[in-house]
Amino acid sequence: MKEILIGLSSALFFSVTFILNRSMGLDGGSWIWSASLRFFFMLPILFIIVGCQKRIGPVFIHIKKQPVAWCVWSTVGFGLFYAPLTFASSYGPGWLVAATFQLTIIAGSLLVPFINAKAGDNPTIPLSSIGISSIILIGIFCMQLEHAFSVPVTDVVLCVLPLVLSAFAYPLGNRKMIQLVNGDLNTFQRMLGMTIASLPFWVVLSIYGALKDGMPSTQQLGQTFIVALSSGIIATVLFFYATEQVKHDNHKLAAVEATQSGEVVFALLGELLLLHAPLPKLLSFIGMALVIIGMVVHSSSTRTQVKPAKHSSQSHY
Repeated sequence: MKEILIGLSSALFFSVTFILNRSMGLDGGSWIWSASLRFFFMLPILFIIVGCQKRIGPVFIHIKKQPVAWCVWSTVGFGLFYAPLTFASSYGPGWLVAATFQLTIIAGSLLVPFINAKAGDNPTIPLSSIGISSIILIGIFCMQLEHAFSVPVTDVVLCVLPLVLSAFAYPLGNRKMIQLVNGDLNTFQRMLGMTIASLPFWVVLSIYGALKDGMPSTQQLGQTFIVALSSGIIATVLFFYATEQVKHDNHKLAAVEATQSGEVVFALLGELLLLHAPLPKLLSFIGMALVIIGMVVHSSSTRTQVKPAKHSSQSHY
């Protein structure tokens, strides 16, 4: 029960990403600064965390061995994941972005043959995930359909397409980096390395943002710092702690991972309370329920088919 509560707490902190990105978008803040500032703020925080562990050296040694691979997959896993996600927040409410991003579960299954092509694993798409994926897809379709009735079609397209890119980039970049690291670095070392290796992307994006939209406001600086600390650090620590506590029990591990479906609910509640967003209609609630059900079923089915994990392999958003 304690691990479930910790998992839900991590989902709460993760949901801050969607709530504040939407808030900054509504206030006229540039999505470019919302994205890049988060990683600029995360960098010194991660340096402090890894520095306290006295494990900074191995990170730079690992990057020097394969700098191109580090830059490419870090840019995919962090840059092409988070920049499109913040862009989409300008065209849809945070709860909708949070729910639609769960396409990453489907993307992760579809990418298995490509990701494992050189890893010695069976390069086939897990057939058991097809039915579960359809539940999630139907749920997302229901929510986006209602969204389409209230905004121009272009807004729907500009919300959905970036999230599709983000949903595929996230598991692709992270899993390729896990293969590249091959257990040599822990989670926070890998996060630090990926943040460093993706800096060229964020610097270029920031220069473009400065030329296009000017410098960020003090309010946006504060909100992006909260996102970096809440979602980038606190939520990740809580999630990995919870999974570490139950790593030898697949059923409990599945339950902890399923708590991440709470992000959708927390994002909705946060927008209703903090941003005074309108209450979604019945069709969106049905879609939301289907997405959450699909996430829970996916986690449960995955953990009944595999051995207990030594540790969770995904860094989160």
